[in-house]
Amino acid sequence: MTKRIKEETILFLTVIKWVFLSIVVGMIVGGGTVVFLKSLNWAIAAAGRFWYAFLFLPLIFFLSSLIVTHLAPDAKGHGTEKVIEAIHKKNGHINIMVVPVKLLATVITIAFGGSAGKEGPCAQIGAGLASFFADIFRFDDFDRRKLVICGISAGFAAVFGTPIAGAIFGVEVLFVGSVMYDVLLPSFIAGIVGYHTASALGIIYAFYPINIIPDFGAQFFLEVLLSGAFFGIISFLLIEILSAGEDLAARIRWYSPFKGLLGGGVLALLAVIFSQQYLGLGLDTVKSSLTGGEMFWYTPVLKMIFTSVTLAFGGSGGIITPIFFVGASSGSFFGSLLHLDPVVFAAIGFVAVLAGAANTPIAASIMAVEMFGPSIAPYAALACVVSFIMTGHRSVYSSQILAFKKSKLLDVSLGGEIDKVDVRFKE
Repeated sequence: MTKRIKEETILFLTVIKWVFLSIVVGMIVGGGTVVFLKSLNWAIAAAGRFWYAFLFLPLIFFLSSLIVTHLAPDAKGHGTEKVIEAIHKKNGHINIMVVPVKLLATVITIAFGGSAGKEGPCAQIGAGLASFFADIFRFDDFDRRKLVICGISAGFAAVFGTPIAGAIFGVEVLFVGSVMYDVLLPSFIAGIVGYHTASALGIIYAFYPINIIPDFGAQFFLEVLLSGAFFGIISFLLIEILSAGEDLAARIRWYSPFKGLLGGGVLALLAVIFSQQYLGLGLDTVKSSLTGGEMFWYTPVLKMIFTSVTLAFGGSGGIITPIFFVGASSGSFFGSLLHLDPVVFAAIGFVAVLAGAANTPIAASIMAVEMFGPSIAPYAALACVVSFIMTGHRSVYSSQILAFKKSKLLDVSLGGEIDKVDVRFKE
């Protein structure tokens, strides 16, 4: 009896400890996210006064690459990937210089038209602040990792206004096929507190409730299954195009800021040839997709190319906002092609491509509820899981650890980084 009392006492004190720590981290990360988002909104508005601002992209990419290369190399790329790597390889140790460098590099990249997102910087800024908090109070490596994961969750929740999806994303994104249950409580609290902190400080979120869903039937069920397979292929294509951009940049053996000049020039030229629609966050296109605007087959493909050039050649920013662009526009096209409701399938694509590209089907399914309402939830969840399977053993986050194989007919090595996985067919 005494042993059980001691056990329950220790567990209760553990709960109290992590409730307190995760509230603190959520408030810190929520505040840091507000600074980033307001700085970004101000910069976008300032640069938007000049239609030719995107012509400065070569200089912007040069500056972004220069400050990242010399002040905080871990701030390179799309943010969340480096946090995953830090958790797996450095026990969550993140240089505090990443926070201001990532903020500045991302703000100038997106404001002048770099095709990137805002969640990666928020996750990296949140994780960096959490790591710094752990440094100040001398937490051990086990607690530091948990705090940094809370930073990811709070950053994701605060940037998109999805506290539950943000909490799950933080514990799901580290491993493909495994969820870290020991971090669930602090992640939930940090996500909720981060979201409410950002809301209280003036951040306004966009939601798109969808209440008109086709009646359930065999035909609609099969259409959703088919869309899941389609979004899995779209996720596969996105990952391959991003990887191709990184491989191309690696083969060009120039000083990194000079590669930024090249990449910025190419991106500005692409914008002249095609459209400025594919620059920046692309939120107007996302909104148009979710409200019935017409999309073409090449819309998501061009966004993939613009994003690949941005992230491979010196630009800084996240990957999930471009994923939303790709998912919503491809879903709208899918719906129109098959004479289905394009708005419903734009919403499903919005989350299903995230599920496939990031290997986070649970977080993506919950995000569907938070963004679009409960009516679409069962169909979005179905498409998310199919997309997750169809994408295969690959990810936009190459440092994810593969914890299970997606088919027993494949011989896949487990326990390593997903970009180093060798997939073989069983004889």
